[in-house]
Amino acid sequence: MLIDDIDFADLYRKQLQLANRTEKKPEHWDKRAEKMAENCASLTDSYLLQLLGKIDLQGAESLFDMGCGPGTVSLALAKKMPIIYGVDYSQGMLSVAARRAAQMNARHVQWVQRAWEEHWDDLPQCDIAVASRSTLVADMRQAMSKLNNQARLRVYTTHLVSSSFVSPTIQRALGREVIELPNYIYALNVLYQIGIHAHVDFIRGPNCQQDNSIWTRFLENVRWSMGELSADEVERLENWYQQQDPRAIAPASRDWALIWWDSIPREALR
Repeated sequence: MLIDDIDFADLYRKQLQLANRTEKKPEHWDKRAEKMAENCASLTDSYLLQLLGKIDLQGAESLFDMGCGPGTVSLALAKKMPIIYGVDYSQGMLSVAARRAAQMNARHVQWVQRAWEEHWDDLPQCDIAVASRSTLVADMRQAMSKLNNQARLRVYTTHLVSSSFVSPTIQRALGREVIELPNYIYALNVLYQIGIHAHVDFIRGPNCQQDNSIWTRFLENVRWSMGELSADEVERLENWYQQQDPRAIAPASRDWALIWWDSIPREALR
């Protein structure tokens, strides 16, 4: 079998199904907006600093930030880009982003509520398109094509390197089947099959949820990544936690693959 005989977009969809991954409703992220702004949107955040250091802004005056969350990337670039569109399907995230923008006097940033799957026809094309930590989408082929078409110059996306948000050991402690999500290799191959020869780099850094030194904080971190737990799962997890050295279960680094490319004409996409 040749690589071109493999439909990587279909493989991606099947791996999502195997992982029982379903699209989270906007309300899920509405509830997390404040916490995400606190944990992951600091201008001194290691992930953010590495990402910004790898984005080439030469010749760019406008930014399209898809899945902008609490405005992490948009606001970090607000002083360098006169035109910015921060786009997210969570109104809670956009409200936090708008509040942070006002505090930073970044009033030129425009916030738009829109999902990956919805039409973008009325959204303006920008020089740079970014999708940071927001690419675990239902349809990778469609998402990458739309981002390409939204950018005049370059596109930057980040994807999971690991296939899980939570270590398999912790998943087993909960009594759950280990879930493996599709990682960056799927996106890279989807891009290849639609005619985009992308570059790959890596962003190394700690997980946003860093402190597991006490049980309540550890439980909060697991819930953040896995959603609500049943009473039985909480009991299982606490029993397991009490047998561990908290220093030994400090979260491993969460690495991200940065996949970027020079945008190509819409008609050149396969």
